[in-house]
Amino acid sequence: MTMRRVAVVGAGVMGAGIAAHIANAGAQVLLLDIVPDGADDRDGIAKAAITRMKKAKPAPFMDGRAMSRVTPGNTEDHLAKLETCDWIIEAVVERLEVKQALYAKIDKHRRPGSVVSSNTSTLPVEKLVAGLPERFARDFLITHFFNPPRYMRLLEIVAGPTTRDAAVSAIATFADVQLGKGIVHCHDTPGFVANRIGTFWIQCAVREAFARGLTVEEADAVMGRPIGVPKTGVFGLMDLVGIDLMPHVDGSLAANLAADDAYHGVRVEQPLITKMIADGYIGRKGKGGFYRLNTDNGGRIKEALNLVTGEYAPATKRVALESLQASKNDGLQALVAHPDKGGQYAWAVLSQMLSYATSLVPEIADDIHAVDRAMVLGYAWKEGPFELIDKIGADYLAKRLAEDGRTVPTLLQRAAEGGGFYRIDGGRRQFLTVEGDYADVSRPDGVLSLSDIKRASERLAGNGSASLWDIGDGVACLEVHTKMNSIDENVLSMIDKALKVVPKAHKALVIYNEGDQFSVGANLGLALFAANTALWPMIEGLVSQGQKAYLGLKYAPFPVVAAPAGLALGGGCEMVLHADAVQAHAETYIGLVEAGVGIIPGWGGCKELLARFADGRIGGPMPPLAKAFETIGLAKVATSAFEAREFGFLRRADGITFNRDRLLADAKARALVLMAGYQPPEPVTLTLPGPTGKAALGLALHDLRLKGVATDHDMVVADELAGVLSGGEKADITETVDEKTVLRLEREAFMRLVRTEPTLARMEHMLETGKPLRN
Repeated sequence: MTMRRVAVVGAGVMGAGIAAHIANAGAQVLLLDIVPDGADDRDGIAKAAITRMKKAKPAPFMDGRAMSRVTPGNTEDHLAKLETCDWIIEAVVERLEVKQALYAKIDKHRRPGSVVSSNTSTLPVEKLVAGLPERFARDFLITHFFNPPRYMRLLEIVAGPTTRDAAVSAIATFADVQLGKGIVHCHDTPGFVANRIGTFWIQCAVREAFARGLTVEEADAVMGRPIGVPKTGVFGLMDLVGIDLMPHVDGSLAANLAADDAYHGVRVEQPLITKMIADGYIGRKGKGGFYRLNTDNGGRIKEALNLVTGEYAPATKRVALESLQASKNDGLQALVAHPDKGGQYAWAVLSQMLSYATSLVPEIADDIHAVDRAMVLGYAWKEGPFELIDKIGADYLAKRLAEDGRTVPTLLQRAAEGGGFYRIDGGRRQFLTVEGDYADVSRPDGVLSLSDIKRASERLAGNGSASLWDIGDGVACLEVHTKMNSIDENVLSMIDKALKVVPKAHKALVIYNEGDQFSVGANLGLALFAANTALWPMIEGLVSQGQKAYLGLKYAPFPVVAAPAGLALGGGCEMVLHADAVQAHAETYIGLVEAGVGIIPGWGGCKELLARFADGRIGGPMPPLAKAFETIGLAKVATSAFEAREFGFLRRADGITFNRDRLLADAKARALVLMAGYQPPEPVTLTLPGPTGKAALGLALHDLRLKGVATDHDMVVADELAGVLSGGEKADITETVDEKTVLRLEREAFMRLVRTEPTLARMEHMLETGKPLRN
């Protein structure tokens, strides 16, 4: 079944976000909500939701065209339109009687075989379909999205006892391939998987922090990065999602769980939190929360709440706990074993949460791997609970629980005796089943994992910064694996090596890695070190090496496909620009951002963008020049792969993959298509206006300076950029300029800028703060 048209009923934060993301995937969406009493515009709620999403950050829509696919309506006038919909999603208030009344109306208008699902996070299928026709129950399931729907990858699917297998399969396939979701099939139990464990963790972490006298900064420092959780930790997470949401989730879980469930033991009403909610201190969407920004007297001071007094004070920037350093040096077991209050807190929370998670399988899901995926995809943990247990040591956890006089869950005892919940056998990753044996971690059809390949094979070539792998069918994969996948001389050397190795036994190259970022660009720290020590030949050599490597990729005797995901900035963007084709993850944030650190693109970014804007266009040399100047000079970054097409970083023919897990397989498939009869591209020549073009750009720059938009050093950087893009002093519209000339101009301008004090100040500020300096 193809989901060409989808309806979402309920235009609140979740419903509207779901509608936006389905529109991102190309489907037409009907967004409905009630008609408020006395409303002048009967579609007003849905329209207001769409308008609100235009300005929302992070943006629910990937581009303007997605927004145009959402049609607003209301549940009194437009339910008849449901007959055209393949999938109808209910996202209304979590009240059973409201949902069931809506289902009865939906069933009168939907066409036979259409799928109906609920975005409920608490109510079971059995209750939702009670009293409704059997035909409705067969087409009904729960699809629990996580907020924000565009960015959170988890989709929990819960089928009822009579739900058609075809309905489950159709939704799972669409959500996987078209929406980019990681599907976890859950059992019909309260809270399903992620919220059942995640809410227990939050309640336990809050309770223990209050009981043990930790500050919010200390609690978040322990419950954050050391255990593989985002740096928000637990109190920062509550601020993010809304402190007022927690009592509703807690109450629903408590009401539906058995009386002997361990969850009841970690629930404690905190008077301070109750008062915060009553006074409007509900997190980032309110007056503040456990943290707030104090903007009195024009400042922006981060403050943290004192859990004892309820007063705010400047937040501690660096928490000094020996247990945190022990964790950094020796791992998670060292954290929970440490005697200071951070270690005791970590043990108190993790021992309870991990023991609880282990006791829930197979109640909430078929196996431990499904639970781990749910927590990784739904809560952005680096490892799920069973992977965390392996990091601590299953035998260590079981022994300490026993020493504390606590029950050791059967599954945990099996893992302790068998060596852990996961193992590698014959190059295959396996997990412990509830029966006590091990099974392979399977991948859906169409998923190719570089991690799997690396476990089962030896690399073709490599160094400390990059590696070359055989991914089958004559295709090699170049993987960068530096910090943030920044590009250094070893990465460039590996590109040169790949250009020699690939033709011997392979026919195509894919550039891909499984890191969070494709590449943040050149290693800025290395460049700053070289500049501060006046190693100018080293810097120029690195620029030349990068230009040579990227040209080598462009004119290689085999097709090169770049597969970016996450950040592809500066030199990372330039690498993408030099590929024959791109298969980009939808969440690719790409741009030439060098101006922000006081330099210009030096590895061919200027000439590649010029060539793209000039290709097939009319109107003389100035329009492409002006567009490239604006894109590079303003350091524009596309916030999706679709926007990257608009900015020129991707071509119309370049592919977009929604599911990150499918990106490598899609890129490989693209490379296989390009193999047949492949010929390298013809060298590029450009028609550039020279000094007259630079002068025209200078006039625009002068206006920006008068308006106070451009700083002193912005003018210097922009002048150098204008000189490169216009082709230099000798260029003229009557003659063409070749690539080598533009590359030389890039290199010379780069070297002049990197010798200036303001550029060095910008570079240093970026490394220290992660933010650009306006000087």
